[in-house]
Amino acid sequence: MIHASRLAWILILAFQSFATVNAAPPIVNLGYAQYQGTVVQDKVTNATHTQFLGVRYAAPPTGSARFRAPALPATTPGVQQANAQPSECFQASSGNSPTTPFRVGQQNSARAVDAGPSEDCLFLNVYVPGNLGQKRNLPVVFWIHGGGYVAGSASQFDGNDLIRESSEGVIAVVIQYRLGVFGFLPGQKVKDGGALNAGLLDQQFALKWVQQHIRLFGGDPNKVTIWGESAGAGSVLQQVIANGGRTNPPLFRAAMTSSTFLPSQYKFNDRIPETLFSETVAQTNCASSADALDCLRKVDVNTLQNANTAINLSGFFGTFVFVPVIDGTFITDRPTVLLKERKVNGKILLSVTNTFEGTSFVDQSTANTVQVPTYVTQLFPNFTPQQAQAAAAQYAGLGTNIFQVNAIMGESIFICPTYFLLRAFGGLGFKGEFAIPPGLHGMDVGFYFNNGALPAAFPNLQFDTAFSGSFQNFVISLNTNVKTDPTNITPLWQLWNGSNEMLFNRTEAGAADIRAIKTSNALLNRCNFWASVSAAAAQ
Repeated sequence: MIHASRLAWILILAFQSFATVNAAPPIVNLGYAQYQGTVVQDKVTNATHTQFLGVRYAAPPTGSARFRAPALPATTPGVQQANAQPSECFQASSGNSPTTPFRVGQQNSARAVDAGPSEDCLFLNVYVPGNLGQKRNLPVVFWIHGGGYVAGSASQFDGNDLIRESSEGVIAVVIQYRLGVFGFLPGQKVKDGGALNAGLLDQQFALKWVQQHIRLFGGDPNKVTIWGESAGAGSVLQQVIANGGRTNPPLFRAAMTSSTFLPSQYKFNDRIPETLFSETVAQTNCASSADALDCLRKVDVNTLQNANTAINLSGFFGTFVFVPVIDGTFITDRPTVLLKERKVNGKILLSVTNTFEGTSFVDQSTANTVQVPTYVTQLFPNFTPQQAQAAAAQYAGLGTNIFQVNAIMGESIFICPTYFLLRAFGGLGFKGEFAIPPGLHGMDVGFYFNNGALPAAFPNLQFDTAFSGSFQNFVISLNTNVKTDPTNITPLWQLWNGSNEMLFNRTEAGAADIRAIKTSNALLNRCNFWASVSAAAAQ
């Protein structure tokens, strides 16, 4: 962890925290391949780290393997260089339409854009404190990137930051997984002839890779904590409820979520998932094929990517259409049902939400025109008019219409699912709120992935040490109160059990404001409403 005496280093080296060190090349033998990593030095702390970039954990999901579960990599002779970031998976964007294409009787068009980088993208990065073999049995933090299940990559997240914030006490693994139509194509035909939720299966496959191989890097497979932000946090939720909460053998001991993301998660062959499959078939000229899924496997990857981009853009503003579904095996029921039954993988949880999660996902240009019940029916296209009115009633009086719909988006999709997750762990969970103004979704990421620099949103060393360090304290000891850095000012952080939270904010004078607070009863009542309509919301 960074100490005050090194503040000058931090400011000078904001964007250049690592340099390659001349040392004997570290090599690991994974059985199917040997990888040579690189030794780097943290210019903030001068600590030595070893990193392996672009390690293949699964076979290329291309050709006949497209839309199938991940498979073991082929054996590769020789020593592979693990010194460059892997190609990212194909990317898309959130919806940009003023209306949802999924309300009954509504249609919408979309435009295509250029294809993404590579379909062969199932790689991970491993970051190790010290030299390879120097330390043993370290806890492991397993990072799943966000991006609405349609965007993001491993290269955006430097695991060396997490090592620094842990006082050199963890190994970090940063993974990639199939996105958009490549990872989340739904429908009966995918169930029959392929794998639903392929992107989630990729994540699980990478977790199994960690169980098998992390000891070679000095990690303890019995001390794995999974962590993600936004759709990465949503992925953590999915892994927590995977296999009915009874994944065996266990793949992790603890879970952390930053801005848990739970969009509508329909049964794989419901109306909306089948609409997505049909639209994918239509946009790839597979409609006349006798075997639509086989045709989709054979179409040019750029054609499929153009469909991926177009279909995602056609979604309602700020929403994501290719997301996890209830597949009946890996995800056996709606998440809220499984969480209410307390069917979870993992022993303990740390969850942090941001104050205003929804604002970035609402079209702010509609401030003078948006009608709250109408917005609800666009966000949740299966809601009846009566349910939409009931939702609007929950937020009446909370401010302007645009403030209310910002709150509806933020609470129904991000904040309330976090409380449902906390309840599922039966009191064994810590809850935090990131409130540095303006408290928007994603602002917290720059505080734990910061390349050694103090974040511009609040360049306060005390705050950064306390906030970022709390996650790694949890990874190491499953307790945010056992601190690796004596300069961490976070006060006693009690388990949530329905009320206790830790606020991470700043004062008007610019000082760190970190203190215990109680969960708002009004917020919990609104969450209880969303739980009551979770079947219609498909959550």
